[in-house]
Amino acid sequence: MKIFLIEDDTDDVELLEEALKANKIIYEIDVAKDGSAAVEYVKSGKVNPDVIVLDFNLPKIHGRDVLIEIKSVSAFKNIPLLILTTSSAKEDIEYSYKHGANKYLIKPTSIKQIKETVDVIVELAKKSQ
Repeated sequence: MKIFLIEDDTDDVELLEEALKANKIIYEIDVAKDGSAAVEYVKSGKVNPDVIVLDFNLPKIHGRDVLIEIKSVSAFKNIPLLILTTSSAKEDIEYSYKHGANKYLIKPTSIKQIKETVDVIVELAKKSQ
């Protein structure tokens, strides 16, 4: 499974990778640490991941704008996209679904929630294969 993770917090990146390994998921991961790097990655068209995981609170370009950019690139338009962020704001959730996100999760704070997040990532990746 190829994952494109757009996340600026190194601890969150490591936590997700540890959770994937703990659940015996075989994966490759590309990480963009800010919105600008994410947009460059998408526009380069080099790799099409099976699933995209996007944080909203990013430096340089906000995740909302990154979402719009991703969905505007034809090669990425139909790749399942999970918003994984700290925001529980109704307007962020509505915005996400309106602009093509497949799932919206608030960042996990427990082992159980981390497992559920991994399950969602795997489920979305399977849909794209």
